[in-house]
Amino acid sequence: MTSLARLKFYATQPHACSYLPDEQATTLFLDPSQPMDVQVYAELSEIGFRRSGDHLYRPHCQRCTACIPARIPATGLQLSRQQKRILKRNADLKVREVRPMFTDEYYSLYVNYIEKRHADGDMYPPSRDQFNTFLVRDLPFSRFYEFRLEGRLLAVAVTDVLPNGLSAVYTFFDPDEERRSLGRYAILWQVGEAARRGLKAVYLGYWIKNCRKMNYKTEYRPIELLVNQRWVTLS
Repeated sequence: MTSLARLKFYATQPHACSYLPDEQATTLFLDPSQPMDVQVYAELSEIGFRRSGDHLYRPHCQRCTACIPARIPATGLQLSRQQKRILKRNADLKVREVRPMFTDEYYSLYVNYIEKRHADGDMYPPSRDQFNTFLVRDLPFSRFYEFRLEGRLLAVAVTDVLPNGLSAVYTFFDPDEERRSLGRYAILWQVGEAARRGLKAVYLGYWIKNCRKMNYKTEYRPIELLVNQRWVTLS
C-alpha cells in the first residue's frame, strides 16, 4: 500500500462551478509530476478522487460539500423494471475492449453527442484537442469499450480498470438512439463487467443532490456514497 501522506497535492484558485451556478469551486490535484501509478490511483479513488486526462483530482471547496463520490457495488444490484427493459433492448449489442486511440469514427460520435446533448456545457464546442486531452491517454489501465450494432458504433465507455474496481471516466453515444438509453446501459454493463472480473465496484464520480443531470446515479441500488470519509450504502 502506498503512503498517501507522502504525496503532494495542489489546489486551484476558486472558479465558477460547472454544476451549481451560484457556487465557487476549488479543485485539489495530485502533483502532475507524480507518475500515474495504478495503485496510487486505486487508493485515491477510495477517498473520492477521479481521473481527467492525465490528472487525478477531487473537489476541495471551502463553503460547499455538494459533490459526493458515488460507487455501485459490483454484486447485489437490484434491477428496476426500467433497467430490465434497458438490458433487454440492448441485448443485440456487441461489446469490444480496445486501447484508447483517436479515430474519425470515435470523434464523429463524440462530436454528435456533445453538440446534441451538452451544447449548454463547458465541453461545447467539441474539438480534436479536447477529445485527445480528455479521453485518449496512453495509460496501461485505460480502456475504450465499444458498443456496436451489426458493426455500427453506437457508444463508447471510457473506463479505467483498477485493482479495486472499474472507474467510469466518460461515456459518449449516439443521441439519436434515445430509446436504447445507452448511457444507462453502459453503466449496467460496467457493473456486470466488474462482477465478471471479481472487482469490488464501479466508481461513478460525483453525485450532487441539487443537480438534475446527476439524478440518474441514484437509480442504481444499492449505491454507496462517500460521507465523512466512509462509504455509506443507500439501499
